[in-house]
Amino acid sequence: MSLQENFINNLRRIRKDKKITQEKLAELCQTETSYIGQIEIGKRFPSINLIEKMAVALDVPAYVLFKENKSNLLTQEEIEMLGEKTSEFVIKELEKLFSEK
Repeated sequence: MSLQENFINNLRRIRKDKKITQEKLAELCQTETSYIGQIEIGKRFPSINLIEKMAVALDVPAYVLFKENKSNLLTQEEIEMLGEKTSEFVIKELEKLFSEK
């Protein structure tokens, strides 16, 4: 599976697992809902800046979006690490990302 396919599959899976709609993800990343949809079907690919915003919005390290997962499941260590992050941290990271523009 290609890196782009890994990204698409992980983005969609993590977004759905966290019960975040495409619309909500687009809002958190300050982009269009249709753009998120195009990414998820492989018609477009996001910039590094948008990937960083997506990772923060989904509360995952960016590398997880590219990780090859034959089982499409995170390891127990990754689940525990992700559980340590708080929504306050996510908000601060989003503010930092958007203020860097």
